[in-house]
Amino acid sequence: MVSKTLIEKAREFHGHICPYVVLGLRASEIAMQRLNIKKASEAETVNEDIIAIVECNNCFADGVQVATGCTFGNNGLIYMDTGKNAVTLVRRRDWKGIRVYVDSEKMKKRYFSEEASRLFEKVIARREGTSEDQERLRKLWNEIGFALRDAPEEIFKIEEVKISPVERAPIFETVKCDLCGELVMKTRAKVVNGKTLCQTCAGSCNAVVGRGIVLDFKTPFEKRL
Repeated sequence: MVSKTLIEKAREFHGHICPYVVLGLRASEIAMQRLNIKKASEAETVNEDIIAIVECNNCFADGVQVATGCTFGNNGLIYMDTGKNAVTLVRRRDWKGIRVYVDSEKMKKRYFSEEASRLFEKVIARREGTSEDQERLRKLWNEIGFALRDAPEEIFKIEEVKISPVERAPIFETVKCDLCGELVMKTRAKVVNGKTLCQTCAGSCNAVVGRGIVLDFKTPFEKRL
């Protein structure tokens, strides 16, 4: 069962409690128990000894980061843009992992009321809710989130997997952008008309936005004020 303390840490990190952030905690807990490991320690995060592979960039991923200690910033988190609510926790020393997938149909049937489903469609999917609707949904999400802290394993698909080795984060040389003068990782710089440019100045880069990974994303900075 996910502790209330961990849920509150997730609230602080994510900004609110909702079903999928708690499912990220619960799925991680199941994977850690099956692998007989705890949250990544200081040494493990420095060495990237434990890796969490998430397949979505929604609330679930934040629950995984809080529970496992594998984060975007410490390179313990790998994002695969498959659009599934799933996490695979992996030990680098033997590349043995546990993948936990949320069966959302089973979960919603068991935990979502008709009102919660209706408000989700109105407030989140269509962005049409009133402030009262938003407050009511917040309360319902909080209730459902805490109910999911001991979600049974039946609502998950749990698999033992063998993972192909993944490289540790490399350290690359930096170069200076000829336009803005900022240092940039050499592998991200572009040469345009003989000048070395960072991708911001070049106008586009790959980016993770709400709908997932977008290739050649137009940089949104119109001008520097």
